Amino acid sequence: MRTLLLALAASTALIGTAGAATIYPLDRATILAGSPFDFKVEFDGQVKADDVKITVNGADYKATLGNEVQFVESEKGKDDAALGSAVLLRNVKIDKAGAYTVEVAAGDEKKSVTWDVYATPATPKAKNIIFMVGDGLSVAHRTAARLMSKGMTEGKANGRLAMDDLDHMAFIGTSSTGSIATDSANTMSAYMTGHKSAINSLGVYADRTPPSQDDPKVENIAEAVRRQTTKSIGVVALSELEDATPAAVVSHTRRRADKADIVGMFYDIKPEVMLGGGSAYFLSKEVPGSKRKDDKDYIKLFQEAGYQLATDKDELQKAAGADKVLGLFHTGNMDYAVDRMQLKKGSVDKFPGQPGLVEMTKTALETLSKNPEGFFLMVEASDIDKASHPLDFDRAVFDTIEFDHAIAAAREFQAKNPDTLIVVTGDHTHGVSLIGTIDDTKDVKEGREKVGTYDAAGFPNYEDKDGDGYPDSIAVTRHLAMFANNGPDHYETFEPKLDGPFEPAVKTQDGNYVANEKYKDVPGAMFVEGNIPRDEDTGVHAVDDVVLQAAGPGAEEFKGYMEQSDVYKVLADTFALGVKQ
Repeated sequence: MRTLLLALAASTALIGTAGAATIYPLDRATILAGSPFDFKVEFDGQVKADDVKITVNGADYKATLGNEVQFVESEKGKDDAALGSAVLLRNVKIDKAGAYTVEVAAGDEKKSVTWDVYATPATPKAKNIIFMVGDGLSVAHRTAARLMSKGMTEGKANGRLAMDDLDHMAFIGTSSTGSIATDSANTMSAYMTGHKSAINSLGVYADRTPPSQDDPKVENIAEAVRRQTTKSIGVVALSELEDATPAAVVSHTRRRADKADIVGMFYDIKPEVMLGGGSAYFLSKEVPGSKRKDDKDYIKLFQEAGYQLATDKDELQKAAGADKVLGLFHTGNMDYAVDRMQLKKGSVDKFPGQPGLVEMTKTALETLSKNPEGFFLMVEASDIDKASHPLDFDRAVFDTIEFDHAIAAAREFQAKNPDTLIVVTGDHTHGVSLIGTIDDTKDVKEGREKVGTYDAAGFPNYEDKDGDGYPDSIAVTRHLAMFANNGPDHYETFEPKLDGPFEPAVKTQDGNYVANEKYKDVPGAMFVEGNIPRDEDTGVHAVDDVVLQAAGPGAEEFKGYMEQSDVYKVLADTFALGVKQ
């Protein structure tokens, strides 16, 4: 019996490796009916064009995909190294829903994949979609935000977050096509296209050739909305607008760092509302602070296209309700909420007029809702992730509270416009847990002795005397004890970083990172040995599922476990993007 099982295992392994070719879209891809995509086959070796045979459901590919394939005898890799042959069809589509089996053969190389092409109802379920992403949002962030902003008495929360009352829920898998691990590019791209992708990739299947923008493309939601509807589009983020999450709404590149080119992709789509940081990539190279290498002035180009420019919160307020708004409030990423609102650290002195996520969300809703046909709006609380990477969890939690206030603003809009679907989720998680409290009234030599667990944790004593929904200070005598399960060598201070954002590790001449001695002499500080490679400077993303919650028309489709690519199917279904209008 054991011999038989081994033989079966061996034969199964041979079946899995016999197909040396790679086909894009990949096996088990889900494809929206009528949605354009690129088809590519990569062969391991060089084959002859006449030997290539491609069938779809047993028939010649032209019947389904149309067009002649472009044959490449030998693709070029790094340093012009010769790769195998390839065939490519750009901008194909399949209009009829159903199961499709694609088979490719050339010489000894064979490969087969299956695709699920899905349609949508003819009638949209909702007029508007507000898709809200807490970058890196984990369960611990939510719990901590509730405790920090609402408090707790005798084991029951003294209030609820706005996100707590979204009535449909699913667990979402975030892994990339090449790894169980994940980043903001592949995760948000899956949400925005319905196709899983590789780490760093936006709107493409990552192929083997070095150029970052020749990879097989798939349609993103901005393109689908433009193709199928007359709805408006909005993008709001606290990061650079060219950063991975907002970029995924409009862009196609294997390299998320192609930020100058991503600005051009925004210009191609021209979302009616664009609010965030990243002005350095909009400015011509002659302008001080520009990060472009050409003379394109995208601020001028957008203004010529009818956009009203806002560079601070006063100008944003004046722009509210304009037909098109471009808000650029920082050359890079906008500052953390607690720095903008209370501590005035980071780069707040250089950019004192930054609006908050709530203000930007309200302006976006006011502008986009002028379109009687509706809109798609993506809102990202970028800084939850950007604070969690350097293990600065007090800042991450404060930004989670701000995110929840933006959700409340969206819910207020939804109450007046019930034909609106609101989706709230994270793109990925962080390895962070809330384990208790830290009691600063304890007179101890080691900071770890101030950590209260189990019954000794008690309750934190944050206050909100002005009733604005934020703690008056993060520097209270009993604050939350949040720790990461991964990170570089660093000094844990057991205190909020009031003097500025935390920088746990610094780079040495050999390229590795060591604990930042700036924090070594903080009373009670403790050295914590890292558990990630030494060339990593901050904590990394976790592979844990994220929680998605939703309310409004279409929300009932979110349930159980879903892949991120499945989320796009719900969005497409809600807007009826899979039918010709």
